Amino acid sequence: MSKFQYTYTDPTLANFTSSTQPTPYGIYDTDTAFISESVDVARYVSRKLGHPVMQLEMDSGSIWACFEEAASDYSQYINNYNAKNWLWEHYSNTNKVSGSGYSTSGTGSKMGAGSSKPTKPNMGLSVGLSKQYGEVIGLGGDVTTYSGSITLVDSQQVYDLQTAATYEHTSTTNTQRLTIQRIFNEGPASISKFYDPYAGTFDQRNMLDSMGMGNVSPATIFMLRPIYQDISRAAQIETNDKIRKSNYSFELVNNKLRIFPEPKASDAGNKIWFNYQVKDEATNTESSYDTNKVSDPSNIPYKFITYQEINAPGRQWIRRYTLALAKELLGIIRSKYATMPIPNGEVQMDGEALKAEGREEKQQLIDELKEFLDSVSVTEKARAEQEQAESQQQVLNKAPLGIYLG
Repeated sequence: MSKFQYTYTDPTLANFTSSTQPTPYGIYDTDTAFISESVDVARYVSRKLGHPVMQLEMDSGSIWACFEEAASDYSQYINNYNAKNWLWEHYSNTNKVSGSGYSTSGTGSKMGAGSSKPTKPNMGLSVGLSKQYGEVIGLGGDVTTYSGSITLVDSQQVYDLQTAATYEHTSTTNTQRLTIQRIFNEGPASISKFYDPYAGTFDQRNMLDSMGMGNVSPATIFMLRPIYQDISRAAQIETNDKIRKSNYSFELVNNKLRIFPEPKASDAGNKIWFNYQVKDEATNTESSYDTNKVSDPSNIPYKFITYQEINAPGRQWIRRYTLALAKELLGIIRSKYATMPIPNGEVQMDGEALKAEGREEKQQLIDELKEFLDSVSVTEKARAEQEQAESQQQVLNKAPLGIYLG
């Protein structure tokens, strides 16, 4: 087959639509905007490369391949920009996508061209981290907290919570490490000592007398007092019990519990309850609710941007990038031969120069697009707002203040 069959001639719209595979991947073969512009892009590129004055050693199909690559590369940089801004909003929240499909037809592929909806900020990983902090102190999180208990024995202060306890979680065994969250070894509530002059010890009654409550009993006298008095009184009673008596407290070392005061014979058989978590559950990094959710940039459900939805500046970038790709491709073709013989001499081919020029233009366009995307990122927006606020504050600081004359 003669290589002249692959030289360029201006295509028509029918050449694109009647072809079984006008572009290598067919990402935009059903996009009406891409189809209608394919002929114009081919003419634009060919004219910039010297046609019809010079013959081009490639056909319109090669230019359409460059056109598809330029549009898909533009989508890649836009998707990278979105991933940079919104990855942590999607992390473990959005259904992930996997597979190497790219076709927009059929049901066998989840990829292809499509629209990207605006991402609603949800504080992403910040919420997840805050849950873990709350989990440690028993507030929130996604690890179940269980209850357990020990049975008091006369004169025994030390109890091993790993072996001597009863667990709510039936699968808990003494080989599983427990993380104790809270122990309920507390004295009687101070409210029980507020009013009854016959409750507590002699020093307790003296303290109530000093508060003006010694002669007040709920059974005989009712008085309306401010709530802050009750709060102050409760704090004083609890401080008195803690300092002057053998207070209810405990020590916990290596899940061995030492309780105070020492249990008496009358305490035998009573229970002390505690909350705990199973360490294996807390350290497990997998959760059922984040299965098949986004875990990294490779499975964020971003698609190639529909060409019809790309605005004018974006399409101009794609046209220029298509030209750079075509220039590089033509340079590769022409660099196969350094010279071409002609009657009475030879012609020096410009393949190497075209390749270098095309690659340089590609890099310039990529840098230009990346610089623009960085300038409109969420991080840059926050920095700009900060600078604006500081500038406005400096202006206001220099504004004269009004003088009030009374």
